[in-house]
Amino acid sequence: MTEILHAIFKRRAIKVFDPVEISQATREQILDAARVAPSSFNSQPYRFYWIESPAARKNAVPLCFGQSPAATASALVVAVADIGSWKSTAQSELAWMRTAGFPTEKIAEAEKRAKLGKWFFLQGWFGVFGALKLLILRLMHLWMASGTLPVARQGMFKWAGKSAALACANLMIAAEALGLNTCPMEGFDDLRLMKFLGLSSRKHEIVMVIAVGKKSDQHVVRPQWRRPLESTVTIL
Repeated sequence: MTEILHAIFKRRAIKVFDPVEISQATREQILDAARVAPSSFNSQPYRFYWIESPAARKNAVPLCFGQSPAATASALVVAVADIGSWKSTAQSELAWMRTAGFPTEKIAEAEKRAKLGKWFFLQGWFGVFGALKLLILRLMHLWMASGTLPVARQGMFKWAGKSAALACANLMIAAEALGLNTCPMEGFDDLRLMKFLGLSSRKHEIVMVIAVGKKSDQHVVRPQWRRPLESTVTIL
């Protein structure tokens, strides 16, 4: 078994952590692993907020309902779906391509894609344009296989949340591989946590909060159960 598979199979949701300091180098490795996760059109529609200072954690823990993983962790990572970052991300990628030696035609393709992306993300006044795009796609689906693109705001958050979740998985596996442990949490006061982080409900939605630290001896390790492969996977 390779080291990465060992980290995947060893990872568990830890409920109690011992206080340990996470070095800057380790923190950057963990976040870099999250950053390189795949995302739709390389749009990377997410942000991570790493909360480690005692003052910040003291304010954040009650917003996670005082759960033991949050209260004892060395750091809390708030994963946020961000549907407002597309423009700056596209511009940054184009700037990188221009200095990285990409052929002119590839840069032109990326520029065209960035311009079209505006219409993908645009919602209009009170979401009217997003609703119109959804209606057009539904009508198209009567005659052709078109699927349902995430054009309205809630669909956009669902789309961004998928990419954020992929990045979260990378983050937790990287932490495990580096000798730390994690606990993903969905229990939090999203409105107050959004306010604490200075986020906007128009552009941001919290996907999960991940507690990061070192497993305490007080954590009770219970036998792990998962459905058998044949109950989970269908091979055609």
